[in-house]
Amino acid sequence: MNIQGHAAIVTGGASGLGEATARELARLGAKVALLDVNLALAQQVAADIGADRAIACACDITSSDSVAAALAQAAAAHGPARILMNIAGIGSAKRVVQKDGSAAPLEDFARVITINLIGSYNVSRLFAAACAKLAPLDDGERGVMMFTASVAAFDGQVGQQAYSASKGGLVGMTLPMARDLAQHGIRVCTLAPGLFATPLMKQLPEPVQQSLAASIPFPSRLGKPEEFAQLACHIVTNSHLNGEVIRLDGALRMAPR
Repeated sequence: MNIQGHAAIVTGGASGLGEATARELARLGAKVALLDVNLALAQQVAADIGADRAIACACDITSSDSVAAALAQAAAAHGPARILMNIAGIGSAKRVVQKDGSAAPLEDFARVITINLIGSYNVSRLFAAACAKLAPLDDGERGVMMFTASVAAFDGQVGQQAYSASKGGLVGMTLPMARDLAQHGIRVCTLAPGLFATPLMKQLPEPVQQSLAASIPFPSRLGKPEEFAQLACHIVTNSHLNGEVIRLDGALRMAPR
């Protein structure tokens, strides 16, 4: 699919990998809706991209009503979307048995699963239902969606049970979702990034960032958000990419801790 002229949805578009992807889509000619719980920050990014190319929409991806309202707002501004980038998510690190000997709170596990896995599916099902009603493009394609997993889906570290399970769920959902939506001409792929220089990462002390970067075989540096964005956009333009999970990690394999 040629990105030029199409409407795109980016969840988590206010910062980090989502912001970089929204900017790259707009640079390539898409009209982008930035969906985020932080509306003020999303509005700043959209204004910087340009009012003619970007709009900010308040959205809680775990709420069907919130997602439906955001998709309707985006469609009213840019027309129906053919591109969905599921990037919103949260992290978590908690041992199963706490230092005081108590079990980890179930609520913490459920929250990560609800946002990262169920939230991503929630946006995708509503996007797909709308996209399936669109006229097909010349090659029969109607749309494309991407999930954002993590290398933690494959080699999660100590304490990452919830995070790894949520991202592993996205990995496991990729192929059946692609097979399910093939009849509608909608492709589905997933990116699994490693260690990236996101705002969250930059909050860590510099020595910690340097140590993490040194653990990456090559190049021995943190990934750049724009590198994630470039690959995300390539998924859109390469019509034979479907049902695939792609690691973007510099050959990193995470140690147990």
